[in-house]
Amino acid sequence: MIHVMRIVMQPARRSEKDVDQHYQDTIVQPVVFDDHADLLDAPTIDQLKQLFPDGHAQMWGVVPGKKNVNVSRINKMRPGDWVFFSGDKRIYFGGTIALLWRNKELATRLWSTDHAGSTWEYMYALSGTRGFDIPIEEIRTLLGWNPNRNIMGISVLRDEESDTLRTLLTLDPATAALEPVDTAQEEAAVAAFDGELERTAQRAHRGEQAALKRRLLHGATGQCALCGRTLPGTFLIAAHIKKRAMCSDDEKRDLANIAMLACTFGCDAVYEHGYVTVAPEGVVEVSSLAAEIPEVKAYVEERLVGRAVSWWTPNREPYYLWHRTHTFKVAPPG
Repeated sequence: MIHVMRIVMQPARRSEKDVDQHYQDTIVQPVVFDDHADLLDAPTIDQLKQLFPDGHAQMWGVVPGKKNVNVSRINKMRPGDWVFFSGDKRIYFGGTIALLWRNKELATRLWSTDHAGSTWEYMYALSGTRGFDIPIEEIRTLLGWNPNRNIMGISVLRDEESDTLRTLLTLDPATAALEPVDTAQEEAAVAAFDGELERTAQRAHRGEQAALKRRLLHGATGQCALCGRTLPGTFLIAAHIKKRAMCSDDEKRDLANIAMLACTFGCDAVYEHGYVTVAPEGVVEVSSLAAEIPEVKAYVEERLVGRAVSWWTPNREPYYLWHRTHTFKVAPPG
């Protein structure tokens, strides 16, 4: 079965003392597997050690709920889905669900029980976590929710909503347990597809990209905004400073400020995926999470650390600010 990443909303208000303590105990301080080997069954601990060779992982859990109300929602969750922690009117933390399992004894040891005597026995481990600071109002507007809607219980968003948030926040999937691949089903799905392989929207986007690049590139060569190298135009693209899909029509038409030239040798990718951003006044800021990928770490250290970006201007700052608050990978909050 082909798995498409979906978004799970996990309410967890850190302004509540118990929730914050749980967050400190198993997110800020990851759980060491060998410390709980007496309660982890062999298949689960083996999978955890394969997924997390360092021997520890951030963990969270969900209570069954009154009359098992949460169980049907939990059953929709899969390894590879992205989970957002929300509370106090913001999304503040997230990562990929690496593994799910049920273990009442371990959950009780880690988090005790709630006022009803239940524990968070439907457990999951997280990989590729990062911090966020996104007001819930922005999520409501983006997804077309009722202005008063709150995230009251754990929920799995619809595919369309998941796609929108994945686009908004550039959610890169991290390590997760692999589900068996049904090759025959995959081939049948490809064979049955009768839509356009090259859609009109894609062609229109390429046309817009070409026009924007002509606006930015004055001659056969140009300068990458991030690394500063002067390169043939073939190796430069017009990179939107703020993600194009999230731009208003007026912002898309702000050709003088909405984009910058970025080289295809690495700068476009590390900016697009949030490993670097541009701080106020134009200094390149590198994510601490870049160290998790040696190739990214080597590239940014060699080419980008401490560079001043001449493309930064006060008129472009609102777009760079959006990138810093939505795409840039910040470390999970402590």
